[in-house]
Amino acid sequence: MVLPESPRPAGAADPQVLAAAGVRAERLEARLPGETRWRVPLTDLPAACQAVHQHLGAPLITVVGNDRRAHDGTFHLSYLFSVDAEQRWVAVEAQVPGDQPAFPAVTPVVTAAHWHEREIQDLFGLEAVGHPDPRRLVLHEGYPRAYHPLRKDVPAHIPPPVPAPHPFVYPRVEGEGVFDVPVGPIHAGVIEPGHFVFSGAGERILKLEARLFFTHRGIEKLAEGQPVAQGVFVAERICGVCAFSHSTAYVQAVEALAGTPAPPRAQAIRTLLLEFERLYNHIGDVGNICAGIGFAPGSSAGARLKERLQELNEVVTGHRFLRGINCVGGVRRELTNLPHAAAQLRVIKTEFAQMVDVMLNSDSVRQRLDGTGVLAAAVAEAFGAVGVAARASGSRRDSRIYHPHGLYPALAVQATTRQQGDVRARTEVRIQEAQQAFRLVAEVLDRLPDGPLTVPLGPLPAYHGALGRVESPRGETAHWVMVAPDGTIYRYRVRSAPYANWPVVPFAVPGNMVPDFPLINKSFELCYACCDR
Repeated sequence: MVLPESPRPAGAADPQVLAAAGVRAERLEARLPGETRWRVPLTDLPAACQAVHQHLGAPLITVVGNDRRAHDGTFHLSYLFSVDAEQRWVAVEAQVPGDQPAFPAVTPVVTAAHWHEREIQDLFGLEAVGHPDPRRLVLHEGYPRAYHPLRKDVPAHIPPPVPAPHPFVYPRVEGEGVFDVPVGPIHAGVIEPGHFVFSGAGERILKLEARLFFTHRGIEKLAEGQPVAQGVFVAERICGVCAFSHSTAYVQAVEALAGTPAPPRAQAIRTLLLEFERLYNHIGDVGNICAGIGFAPGSSAGARLKERLQELNEVVTGHRFLRGINCVGGVRRELTNLPHAAAQLRVIKTEFAQMVDVMLNSDSVRQRLDGTGVLAAAVAEAFGAVGVAARASGSRRDSRIYHPHGLYPALAVQATTRQQGDVRARTEVRIQEAQQAFRLVAEVLDRLPDGPLTVPLGPLPAYHGALGRVESPRGETAHWVMVAPDGTIYRYRVRSAPYANWPVVPFAVPGNMVPDFPLINKSFELCYACCDR
């Protein structure tokens, strides 16, 4: 295991940092390992979050809104930050009076909170006062203003209102010769809906405005009242191609809440399948990047190898997308045909190396990738980008290293980084992570322990949240779970990697040509469904 360097100032401690910021903070009981909780007055919320974020060097993981009016007459807000060097997370919590549904926005001092707070406005009806972009996010303008589905008094079984037609409201770029090019939200093929407006002068893009959330499914609401065992099936349907990452993050959150880690064999199987999922995604994504520039040898090879990897998923687990394997407390069944899988992976590894060699030695490919779609390191850091997108812009954050799960503590995981932040950097990071995944799979197969696949869960404490984090192919995915006294899900919050990364895409597009956008978009390879959860 490669230990991360600490971004935390020497000698800094939570109480000192909060006190120096003038924050009146009450330390709450921490029931889980690696958890630190602080409750602050609502007026001190931005200062407290800024202090934790900046002075502890702690990136924002997620923001959880919770309707607790039936218990204490308030809404609860929890801003969760990761102190990576200490492998712990800090929750800054505040209460919003039920009869005064407003809170001071944190976004002006912690940029990464911007989508979270807009979503809280839509789904809970709490106004983020001072937010720099208070437009609706999840519920577009056509939804009734009084409809806030994550409030507890909105029944889950009643269908949401059908939104009326609405305009795409966005800031315009004005000037002589400037025109807008709208794309979507309906696209060719099977791509999910997203609306993009390019403002340009000639072929050069001046600004990109993106709007998602056209098919929001209400998964967090759907999970409420479900038994925790049933929540696995909800989690693994958030996204098709990251199904195993989502289900693993969910079960790890529940197991942390119960204080019951999965047995070693189950942990090893989860690690193995997380790398299987990374392999077929990364190799398929490299092929998609080739498709974005019309490089047929690369796109054909990538599609063929991805298909073989998904066939291998089915041989080993019974499902091409690795569904139906995880359960709370472990995994449901043994893997099959592992010697065959190991042999096939050795062949695929060689063929992938050949594909990469042809691709990166092509002048036409290099010319299209180099310098295209640059994501500045400062933008990636400010917006809390994760995964390939962040590591291609200089970040070393990888949850397999900073918050190791499964069998990762025993593996030599290396953070793959680049500094350029362009399409080529993101492509090279994917290639190296795929090459590392072949090695990690071989290491796990060599040390697969014996033992049971599941253990019974311990008691689940009511009204206390737990966090599960996994490094999915697209970056860190975080699931937060709170249960009711009867053991059913009371609140479920999902922060997918695409949710963290979509906001940075518009910053990588200006200065490029309109035909470059498909290539730039494919290099981020972000899912829409992971946001429409």
